[in-house]
Amino acid sequence: MPARSTPLTLVTTATAAALVVLSGCTSTKPSASGGSEVELVNSGKLTTCTHLPYEPFQVRKGNAIVGFDVDLVDLVAKELKVTQEIVDTPFEGIQTGEDLNAGKCDLAAAGMTITPVREKNLDFSAPYFDATQALVAKKGSSFTSLASLKGKKLGVQQGTTGETYAQKNAPGVTTVQFEDVALLLTAVKTGQVDAAVNDNGVLFEYVRKNPDTEVTAEFETGEKYGFGVRTGNDALRKKIDGVIKKARDDGRYDRIYTKWFPAAPKK
Repeated sequence: MPARSTPLTLVTTATAAALVVLSGCTSTKPSASGGSEVELVNSGKLTTCTHLPYEPFQVRKGNAIVGFDVDLVDLVAKELKVTQEIVDTPFEGIQTGEDLNAGKCDLAAAGMTITPVREKNLDFSAPYFDATQALVAKKGSSFTSLASLKGKKLGVQQGTTGETYAQKNAPGVTTVQFEDVALLLTAVKTGQVDAAVNDNGVLFEYVRKNPDTEVTAEFETGEKYGFGVRTGNDALRKKIDGVIKKARDDGRYDRIYTKWFPAAPKK
């Protein structure tokens, strides 16, 4: 997510938010040691840009947006003594840094792979999730590689590393572009495309809930997800890194991982 392309009770539940227009910047001084000042676009809130749905990283359930990314960012919000507010916005504005530069949000949490191109547009936290690309098709299909799809239709999500991988590694295959992963996976189920490429974390969760589909191949791309902040926003970036490191050390990360990836391959 794009990529975007690896549980314990939540400390804070992030409530769903419609697109919000935020103005001005306010500051909050985190309670953690170091005393560095973190500026937030909206007082009392850590505003997160994401692109829904991208289950299990972020997905709407009733009146709330929940997921692996949501839980991790809630840890950061708790450290800052604020609550997380989520803004659903197109992925293009996230990966180009446009939303961060415009003050729409403080950080981007969208299952987003760290790439050299994106690093020119925004600053990333340290990696928090290892990912790779995978192929999903209807159960029992013969599509177990990109080569097996020659002359067939392969679904991709626009603007993602999966799309880039398919363009480079699937000659003779017709790629069909979809705006989000929900439309992409529906196209597989309905036969609009023969198979689809996306991040393995998302696809393994999907096939767990849709047993008529299966992940037929994985492609080792060595991708890692990072949270994005506006270029130069070192205070928030360092705060995110510190919180995630602490969560890895004290076991909270592993519990959150198990909550959202119960059937995932070993990390």
